[in-house]
Amino acid sequence: MDNDQAVARTRDFVEQKFSQEGSGHDWWHMYRVWQLAKTIAQGEAGADMLVVELAALLHDVADSKLAESEAAGREEIAGWLQQLELGADVVDAVLGAVQNVSFSSSIGTPADGQHSLSLEAQIVSDADKLDALGAIGIARAFAYGGHKQRMLYDPARPPETYADAAAYHSNDTPTINHFYDKLLLLKDSLHTATARQLAGRRHQYMEQFLEEFYAEWEGKQ
Repeated sequence: MDNDQAVARTRDFVEQKFSQEGSGHDWWHMYRVWQLAKTIAQGEAGADMLVVELAALLHDVADSKLAESEAAGREEIAGWLQQLELGADVVDAVLGAVQNVSFSSSIGTPADGQHSLSLEAQIVSDADKLDALGAIGIARAFAYGGHKQRMLYDPARPPETYADAAAYHSNDTPTINHFYDKLLLLKDSLHTATARQLAGRRHQYMEQFLEEFYAEWEGKQ
């Protein structure tokens, strides 16, 4: 099977798997991350485009928020790639990239550990983070908050910091707090110059949104 066929079949597999997902991690999130990853890879010399595309499409199959477990998700990814008759080197590279995509994977991780990521892992991670920024990022934050039955905002609950990924995932703070514990931190956590360039406008849009939100909350607008 050639690379284009492998990507096309993976696209169809992921679309079918996530078409009914309602937490902001649906097929269209995968699609946007896929497109963003290709854009970033074009600006970063030396990336293996097959690994980038497959990892971007499959990155949430092993997400603990969506899968039975991260281990089960990784087994599903490996099984799918082996079904496509891809080499062990491709399977290992995709699994390595998927393992390090999420923002929470960096919580409590020394900075030098993040620098050791493969270029493909950096690209897919950046693409996933970019989709959590800007207008789309705001929409996804509130979709996920509604999915988890979280409050919009509670002035009595200030933003928190988390020591590790487990503490981050177990929190039940209002959605507005999510801007401070993740979304506004993403711009400075990006790996590639291409992604950092794309992030500036999206980050600014979120800051403007928060200004408007607080003004309306207090009845000033």
